[in-house]
Amino acid sequence: MTRRLPWTLLAVLVLAQICYPLTTGETRARLTVATVVLGYLLSVGHALLSRGPRTAAALVAVATVGGFAIEALGVATGFPFGSYDYSGELGPKLAGVPLIIPLAWTWMAWPAWLAATRLTGGDTGGLPGRRGDAGGRPGRRGGRFPVRRIALAAVGLAAWDLFLDPQMVAEGYWVWRDATPALPGLPGIPVSNYLGWLLFAVLMMGALRPLAGPAVAGTDGRDHPMFALWLWTYFSSVLAHAVFLDLPASALWGAAGMSVAAVPLAVTLVRSRRDDRIPPRQPQRPGVDATA
Repeated sequence: MTRRLPWTLLAVLVLAQICYPLTTGETRARLTVATVVLGYLLSVGHALLSRGPRTAAALVAVATVGGFAIEALGVATGFPFGSYDYSGELGPKLAGVPLIIPLAWTWMAWPAWLAATRLTGGDTGGLPGRRGDAGGRPGRRGGRFPVRRIALAAVGLAAWDLFLDPQMVAEGYWVWRDATPALPGLPGIPVSNYLGWLLFAVLMMGALRPLAGPAVAGTDGRDHPMFALWLWTYFSSVLAHAVFLDLPASALWGAAGMSVAAVPLAVTLVRSRRDDRIPPRQPQRPGVDATA
């Protein structure tokens, strides 16, 4: 049951996202909220089932609580994203922030971390008691601080906003007071927004590893639903923005940004699956001529 639940939630999430371009108005807004809640339950549930309460609590602390705090700061002061306001279409607000917004960042923060861990050579299995992370540098106690992993996870997560913000702004879910300077083809969203999210993503990923502990130092077969979520988000977003949502510029920007993690992950998983199908060579016994 614990292995099937993430796949079941992922299937429902995919179905909801497929329905998104087919809806409009209030129905689309409600579907957006439902999709975020499903994604949140999927990521936090997977963290709990695969790594335990400490990891799930750490994910909620850094992504949900931290995400709300940075959003509330942004709405109140304009730092670090720029000045913006949320509409009332995304449900209840607290301190001017719709409650589903920090849930959205939690939803994607977890697969971003796992994808980066897989690509930077984390300890296979990620079991408690393993010492340190691969792909980092020595810490003060002989461990390793995963600099490359944090950077890749942060870039992957922040790049997702190249899809998210243009889509949500087009729907009128939030609006920027001053949207200059903006990326070419993405009017209405200042560059400061993306830089702000990159900064927060670095802080978030940097805090997740020590708070969650050794359980997040590696990946294994339990993480395939999260890899599928990450790749589905990438490829479906490119298709949806380019074809169904009439947002070709964000399709290109998002495709380029998230490709830093998504494309190598897809290649790695395909190679791993291919290697698993190749039977190991049988050692030759001494004195036997294999060409005879």
